[in-house]
Amino acid sequence: MSVSRRNFIKGAAAGTAGTALTAGVLAGGARADADAGGGQAAPASYPFHGIHQAGVLTPGPAGKQACASFAAFDVAAASRAELAELMRTLTDRARFLATGGAPANLGIGQPPSDSDVLGPAVPADGLTVTLSAGSSLFDGRFGLAGRKPLRLTPMRAFPDDSPDPAWLHGDLLLQFCAHHPDTIHHAIRDITRHTRGAMQPRWKMEGYNSPPRPSGTSRNLLGFKDGTANPAGSLASSLVWVDDPAEPAWARGGSYQVVRLIRMLVEFWDRVSINEQEGMFGRRRDTGAPLDGSNEFDPPDYGADPKGNVIPLDAHIRLANPRTKATADQRLIRRSYNYDLGVDENGNLQAGHIFVAYQQDVHRQFETIQERLAGEPLIDYVQPFGGGYFFALPGVTGRADWYGRTLLT
Repeated sequence: MSVSRRNFIKGAAAGTAGTALTAGVLAGGARADADAGGGQAAPASYPFHGIHQAGVLTPGPAGKQACASFAAFDVAAASRAELAELMRTLTDRARFLATGGAPANLGIGQPPSDSDVLGPAVPADGLTVTLSAGSSLFDGRFGLAGRKPLRLTPMRAFPDDSPDPAWLHGDLLLQFCAHHPDTIHHAIRDITRHTRGAMQPRWKMEGYNSPPRPSGTSRNLLGFKDGTANPAGSLASSLVWVDDPAEPAWARGGSYQVVRLIRMLVEFWDRVSINEQEGMFGRRRDTGAPLDGSNEFDPPDYGADPKGNVIPLDAHIRLANPRTKATADQRLIRRSYNYDLGVDENGNLQAGHIFVAYQQDVHRQFETIQERLAGEPLIDYVQPFGGGYFFALPGVTGRADWYGRTLLT
């Protein structure tokens, strides 16, 4: 029986993501002990202190950890002083969790200071905690309206989106990345315990990074390699960290973060011919090579294919990165993960992609790219429904520093 893609999408929309907060389920198949190059061990820990936060440009062979969670919160603090105290608490807990060690012993007459999910000593397990602020944090509650990053706004709804308010925005966003899912669970549980009353969970999505199969970049749930063209090294730094003198001084060294929760209509995608799938992406599914190349990291030659006879003009890679001088500064750093929430009320698989990107300017980079992608053939198989725009705060430089200190003092 044939299936209308539009009817499939309409039916799937009724069960976009399930109940907020409790819906996230993390698949446990991702390995953390091998990288794209062939088996180098992932770092046991990453430095917590620095000019920039960890978890944006993660050093080391793996590039990013195997497991992640993105948790948005509404701040319940009643004053700027209480917000500052919340930030100090978040800093203390994130520092401990990312470093590891023995939890405090409060005595047998008190509830234990730690859940013991990770055992009597907390391993760092490659955990990074990245704190970002949403535009709503800069409303009238805390006197921060005049200190908002210039390009921080609520996330736009683009023409092909299906926004669900239960999965959108937030005053704060915590990105947790680690080598194993129990480390993520432990970290979120610890932080919510210590911040109860000061911030309230709004939504949470957990994801996993598939290992390279058979090599190279990880794959998304449509079966294609994802993030092949990510900038690296000094180029990545030049595209990510805010250095515009027009920005508030406290914001320099931070980064604009875009999170997009994207459902993938995998059942319908699996009924599409391989030629059509590859034409939509502009890459071979097996190797990840562009349709005019032989290897994953071969650059496509659009100049030799001006009419799109090999790589269609509306292929995803061609629209997202035209590879011209005019679009060179529109590239961004992707740090995306897969997710799986089970099935919706119609019995359709509820799985997809947590698109995460960091950049200097969300308008120049992400939104410009997104506008080029409007109406691409791939939109019949993907359904963006949540996430938000956030600003990743500058790093915590030492023991005396804390998240947002220069913003709040």
